[in-house]
Amino acid sequence: MNKSNLLHQLSTLSLSMFRKDFFGIFHGSISAKTESNRFLINTKEAIFDDINENSLIELYYKKDYRWNQASIDSNIHFSIYSQISEAKYISFTMPPFTTAYSLEHNIIIPKDYFGYKEIGSLRIFDPKQFDDWYDRANSEIAYYFQTNKTNIIVIKGYGVYAFNRDLHEMAKQLAILEKSCRLLMLDGSQGDFNFD
Repeated sequence: MNKSNLLHQLSTLSLSMFRKDFFGIFHGSISAKTESNRFLINTKEAIFDDINENSLIELYYKKDYRWNQASIDSNIHFSIYSQISEAKYISFTMPPFTTAYSLEHNIIIPKDYFGYKEIGSLRIFDPKQFDDWYDRANSEIAYYFQTNKTNIIVIKGYGVYAFNRDLHEMAKQLAILEKSCRLLMLDGSQGDFNFD
């Protein structure tokens, strides 16, 4: 695998997602599987509008000192990679409309054409309490992907995990999901305006 090309792809996608507010400063994660037993992921200090070779770290499945520098989400990415062979790229984002929509709903049913065709209906996963979420997340997210035969999980009040074999396809699905949630929220607010 060409690491410089992979770095360029991850950097370009991260900048685009940062500009759309999917990633915050020091918030979110993106990774790519590089071999059968390792993956490249952003570091704890990564700033997503400027991902470079110093912002990424390659982790082996067998944990060593490098795991201390890696994203807080590394265990979740590891769990997905080790259990789902189709996962080549993984992202954790917090798209504002999707996350906001998840606070008040249990399912996303797009009303727009692209959302309907590309995403379809999507259940929102409720983590119940956030106190021990990071202790449970690595097993619960991978389990959800496997049992629901999906590559996107919207987690109530937390954000979206997605994986794909193709980086651009993953980005496209996230963008369509966000647009669909934005349209659903705008559609739901029509009755809130009083023009009298």
